[in-house]
Amino acid sequence: MSDQDDRTLVRRCLDGDTIAFADLVDRYQKVLFNVALRMLQNREDAMDATQTAFIKAYEKLGTFDPAFKFFSWIYKILVNESLNLLARRKPQDELDSGIISPGKTPEDEHVASSLQDRVRSAVLRLPIEYQRVIVLRHFGNLSYRDMSEAMDLPEKTVKSRLFTARRMLRDLLTEQGVAMA
Repeated sequence: MSDQDDRTLVRRCLDGDTIAFADLVDRYQKVLFNVALRMLQNREDAMDATQTAFIKAYEKLGTFDPAFKFFSWIYKILVNESLNLLARRKPQDELDSGIISPGKTPEDEHVASSLQDRVRSAVLRLPIEYQRVIVLRHFGNLSYRDMSEAMDLPEKTVKSRLFTARRMLRDLLTEQGVAMA
């Protein structure tokens, strides 16, 4: 589907056609859920973030600027909601954290889990504009072009911010005693 189709659906929704918004949900729910799942590493949280993003988009649909892509707009809402969930999340063990993967020792599992927690913590300490580029690139697996569209920034700016964010993240992890290869 094209951006024009999205704009038509948004216009129909603003005119009172609730089915039009359901079409937008059907179109983008899966990809947004997958991004949230990569970011949050928890199915329930990813479902909540995705649902909240759609609710916020529906409530603020009148503020959508049709000069931009609907997907980029709702993607920003989802990323912000996911970042908010990460910031509110208290460190906790998942129920299945005691299950050992084949070939890994309990110590390997603990080290991997600890490293993941430290990286998440360090990402949350970055300024928001740097958090976003790290999340979009490394958790959302977006291309520079897609990141540029999602953030409404030139590609060069995205690359520059990502470079700076990686350096900042490296420094934060080094402060935490994480050896960088």
